[in-house]
Amino acid sequence: MRDFQTTIAERISLSGAGVHSGTPVTMAFAPADPDTGIVFQRIDGSGGSHEIRALVSEVGTTDLSTTLANRAGVTISTVEHVMAAIAGAGIDNMVIEIDGPEVPILDGTSAAFLDAFEQAGFVRQAAKRRFIRILKTSRIEAGASWAEFRPYDGTRYEVEIDFETPVIGRQKFAGDMDETIFRKEISRARTFGFMRDVEKLWAAGLALGSSLDNSLVIGDDHSVINPGGLRFKDEFVRHKTLDAIGDLALAGAPFIGCFRSYRGGHRLNAAVLRALLSDHTAFEIVEMAGKRGQNRGASLVAVNAPVFAPWAI
Repeated sequence: MRDFQTTIAERISLSGAGVHSGTPVTMAFAPADPDTGIVFQRIDGSGGSHEIRALVSEVGTTDLSTTLANRAGVTISTVEHVMAAIAGAGIDNMVIEIDGPEVPILDGTSAAFLDAFEQAGFVRQAAKRRFIRILKTSRIEAGASWAEFRPYDGTRYEVEIDFETPVIGRQKFAGDMDETIFRKEISRARTFGFMRDVEKLWAAGLALGSSLDNSLVIGDDHSVINPGGLRFKDEFVRHKTLDAIGDLALAGAPFIGCFRSYRGGHRLNAAVLRALLSDHTAFEIVEMAGKRGQNRGASLVAVNAPVFAPWAI
């Protein structure tokens, strides 16, 4: 865990199309001051911009993807992959300009975003990094599905999925998460869907930008139809873990604890995060005390959080 907040060293841009809208879009990522957090600036056709903060309090719809919306009704959809890359890279402060309604899907993972951030470089800032430390279990259930946060000395994900198709079946990813593990084990896992759902999605105006270049597709014969097959034998649950990392990055600060889910998704991820942050006895805000170079056992200490803090919902 980094002791101090981080931003990128220089401005960098990416272009692509939205997986649902199919609309071409360009994103520009820019450095930001300490305690800015992650802020989207939606550029409109007149040259103006609309600010949308990357916080769970701004989450609107969660059907198939996570959408942010401000009070004026301006939205940005499919934010989970870029938010996962931001969290995976350990970035605390950034301004993201976007000239369309949806984050580009690129190759259906977080890898291209991560590559861009690494190309821009990172800057350690003077402000201490704050963490949300889980103190007690917060849990949400929805039918057979559930998600929860538990106390844990580190940041851990235990994500389990269960699909009837034999090509997926029941898969589980369980492990502590850091920047190296995210890069090697999670960032390249692709979004996925079923061929049988394509016509229904198209009729609803969705998946218009989906292709074999950015999505794993399961055919009617329960096989992966993408040339080259899977990147990991359990790529499906790794992508669900990627989605969870992106959704939970909307906490406004990294968490110290264990996130667990069974048959979860964007809606459940947002619900359990809201449940956690709405119970101020379930967590505390901490930062590193001392210098690790002088004291290998540098500890986490509770700090007073301002009333306008992003986790005060």
